Amino acid sequence: MFSHVFVLSTCEIIFNCDMCSLRFTLVLHFFVLVQAEKSRGEINAWVKQETKGKIDEILPVGALNENTKLVLANALYFKGTWQKKFETSQTKDGDFHLLNGETISIPMMTTKKKQEISSHDSFKVLRLPYSNGQDARSFSMYIILPNEKAGLFALEKGLTVDILEKTLVKGVEIDVGSFKLPKFKVSAGYEVPDTLKEMGMKLPFSDEADFSGMVDSSNGGQALSISNVFHKTFIEVNEEGTEAAAATAVVSMPRSAVRRSSEDFIADHPFMFVLKEDITGIIVFMGHVVNPLSTS
Repeated sequence: MFSHVFVLSTCEIIFNCDMCSLRFTLVLHFFVLVQAEKSRGEINAWVKQETKGKIDEILPVGALNENTKLVLANALYFKGTWQKKFETSQTKDGDFHLLNGETISIPMMTTKKKQEISSHDSFKVLRLPYSNGQDARSFSMYIILPNEKAGLFALEKGLTVDILEKTLVKGVEIDVGSFKLPKFKVSAGYEVPDTLKEMGMKLPFSDEADFSGMVDSSNGGQALSISNVFHKTFIEVNEEGTEAAAATAVVSMPRSAVRRSSEDFIADHPFMFVLKEDITGIIVFMGHVVNPLSTS
């Protein structure tokens, strides 16, 4: 049994503009496994460092054992400030209607500044662009708010890639009437092999898997398959902007619109959010908020 973690290779991509308004980091590590619990601690420490402490444990106790040969871990960190920040002094408590019919009181951000709001058949979209300094890339957060207070799940079920491409776009700023947007913080963790298999990614988990292109065959690349995939995310939205992080660990073992001149936007019920790079169309984060007071 080996007694250390050995980093095979590292690929680091950093977007950090001179004006320090955005930081976007994606880091990838290969770990050759060794002493299971010691390796788990070192991998978790690496993820915590790369996500600025927002994710402190990607691999739970028992995730690795003596049969584990390789872990592929990646971490993404994003921090951005709004082009139009919300005034903290204007944040007031307001009602938020939960899916179970209950109503809670939460901090609601508000503004009278013009915003990019578009109306569609069953939902509205708010685009909140981030300051990008001198970098050509353009990141935005899109809030997708169903018209019906209990319409979140129907909205998610009906959304398609085509709808997202047509509605999550830069628009025209319009005057706002009543505007309320909750501050929120979301964190979640998953084991995702079943989801990946349902999406068609079955081969890497099977006896037919071949990772010889990633790992030299002398190290058993042709005898590896994926046993589990752990994923965790964190995102926080407030008056200043957004801080977000995500990490994934892949464990390998031997085989085993309508636009108006003025618009209200009152996010007082569950909604979706999407963090997107507008030029490439790449979606960095996607999720929903059902209770702004809950972080899960």
